[in-house]
Amino acid sequence: MTIRSDWTAREVQEVHSTPLLELIVKAMGIHRKYHAVGEIQVCHLISIKTGGCSEDCKYCAQSSRYQTSVKAEPMMTYEEVIAGAKKAIARGATRVCLGAAWRGVRKSRQFDETLRMIQGIADLGVEVCCTLGLLREDQAKKLKQAGLYAYNHNLDSSERFYNTIITTRSYQDRLNTLDIVEKSGMSVCCGGIIGMGETGEDRLQLLLTLSKRNPHPESVPINLLSPIPGTPLENQPKLSSWELIRMVATARILMPQSMIRLSAGRIDLSFQEQALCFLSGANSIFAGEKLLTVGNTSIDSDEDMFTLLGLQKRRAYAYE
Repeated sequence: MTIRSDWTAREVQEVHSTPLLELIVKAMGIHRKYHAVGEIQVCHLISIKTGGCSEDCKYCAQSSRYQTSVKAEPMMTYEEVIAGAKKAIARGATRVCLGAAWRGVRKSRQFDETLRMIQGIADLGVEVCCTLGLLREDQAKKLKQAGLYAYNHNLDSSERFYNTIITTRSYQDRLNTLDIVEKSGMSVCCGGIIGMGETGEDRLQLLLTLSKRNPHPESVPINLLSPIPGTPLENQPKLSSWELIRMVATARILMPQSMIRLSAGRIDLSFQEQALCFLSGANSIFAGEKLLTVGNTSIDSDEDMFTLLGLQKRRAYAYE
């Protein structure tokens, strides 16, 4: 199969609207050509600086604009982060992601300490990913030199719907950051959130935007909204897991080589629903009790799922 970056909106719609079982079979066939079936990469997310963010993302508990249970906390120490990373690696994680509630990376002692954390985790032999907000070229260069493997900066949704969720940074700001990451030689990690009240067309536009990047993002996290009390989306109805499965399958067909990662919202999925996502091409999960500020599936539950489904944990840098 030829890797394409010239998908059209009509083609994406046709893929997505394929009868579900046929769609899953097609996605699985493509998945088998580029990835080992039943091999799942375990990622672990550490919030090194929680709360107090100036952005107005309507889904996020860390925004200082909303009254949520999450309060601004001091940045974690180097020792705390390395200890957390070692614990996650011992449980099978081969990708450790560091998140900070910043609008963007600033020249500061906190950034210098983040660079030290990255180097320390990279020295443990695993992939390191960061999500630190907007990024400049000089900052990207320093992150790369410290050993950062990937940088996450989600588009969240379609460009049309984006402005109804976030007003403090533009869609183009996000695209510019992705270009800077790509230029630096780091891997691009970029996905979105579904279930925020967007239309089906918005979800497909997000996938179209990602699939038209050349090369495709190395990593595509797909998040199910976890409505958080105190945020504007606290009463948003939950999206059907069937739509998540369709999104995973469509993403796999459009971006055959990308890692498709089940992210936030997995706590609400049964083993059966997750199994259908894996059949549809998902090949990564985030493990640990929390994803930044939202609950996640327990470690014991994930171990039970891996045993039941006969899943194998993927090693770091397996696709190189």
